[in-house]
Formats: sequence, structure tokens, C-alpha cells
Amino acid sequence: MKFRALSIEGSYEITPQQHGDPRGLFMEWYRFDRLAEVVGHPLNLAQANLSVSQRGVVRGIHFADVPRGQAKYVSCVRGAVLDVVVDLRVGSPTFGRWEGVRLDDVDRRAVYLSEGLGHGFCALSDDATLSYLCSQTYNPAAEHAVHPLDPGLAIDWPADVPQLSARDAAAPSLADAVASGLVPDYAACVEFRESLRVG
Repeated sequence: MKFRALSIEGSYEITPQQHGDPRGLFMEWYRFDRLAEVVGHPLNLAQANLSVSQRGVVRGIHFADVPRGQAKYVSCVRGAVLDVVVDLRVGSPTFGRWEGVRLDDVDRRAVYLSEGLGHGFCALSDDATLSYLCSQTYNPAAEHAVHPLDPGLAIDWPADVPQLSARDAAAPSLADAVASGLVPDYAACVEFRESLRVG
């Protein structure tokens, strides 16, 4: 299992070692100890989600209030997606930037996002199936979204006509989310992560 830090602090690409033979394959998909070594604290597994999307569907950009927030460990168990991490933390050196990682059922990579980062993806195949391991249970009052097609973010989605949910289509731009105090503060996110290290 190899970890690669992405350009946005607090996010990583994880590539598992696959062991295959004529019968099929085996791999370690998630290791709490290896992840904890890299991020500095264990991932508290509170909820697991599965999402199935048709080609061209774009979901996101979703995030949760910090403190608490919701760290995610995301992998694609069927098909392929472009998984996108967005830095929504006001005051961060990479605020407003995004990075995309292809997740699929060939290389079987995963992406880890720490609390305060935005997450979205575009399905590159029909029935693209994502698995999310989450550090907190779903809390509607603390969950938010930024419009995935916001020109201010300029995410290069690989879809001619992205299909959005009604919620995502109605989400504010990043600038509007900042103006309304909706997005996390970078210093608060760092402080929360430090509390997990000592907690």
C-alpha cells in the first residue's frame, strides 16, 4: 500500500498492492494503522456509504462543518470516476484549488480527505460505484455544498452535460459560500486535526 500526498494539504492518494492469480485477486483495501501513520491519527469509522452513478453524473462539492467535520476514505469498487478534492478552507495556502484522481476497478486506488475539504466526483462509466468510509455519521444540519460548476473553481469535469442533483444545482458559488460564512476556517481545521492527534 503506497500513500501519495496530493497538492492539497490533508488529502492523499492510496494505491493498494494487488495479489492476483488465475483464481482472481486479493488486496488490503484499507489499513487503519498505515493510514494513521501517514495522517497522524486513526480514522474513526462511524459510517460507510455506497453511491451508484450513471456516466456523466457529477456529485458534490460536499463538505461538513468543522469542528467535527467528516473525513472520508473513498474508493471505486465498480467502474471509474474522476474523484475531486477541493480546498474550501478559508486561509489555507491552497484555498479554492482542486485536484482530481481517477479511481477505478483496475488500479483500485483510494483517496483520503481530512475534515474541512470539499469532495465531489464525476462518473466515467455507467453504474460507477463508490464506497465511502466516514469519520462521522450524516448530520444534515452540518452538511453543505458548493456548486460543482462554479466558474470560480473551474473544475474540468469530464462530462459534456454534467447531470446534477437538485441540491447540488442549487448550491452557492464558493464566493457566496465564503460571504455567508458557510465554509470552514483553515486554522480551525488544523486545530481540530491536532486535537485528534492527542485525543
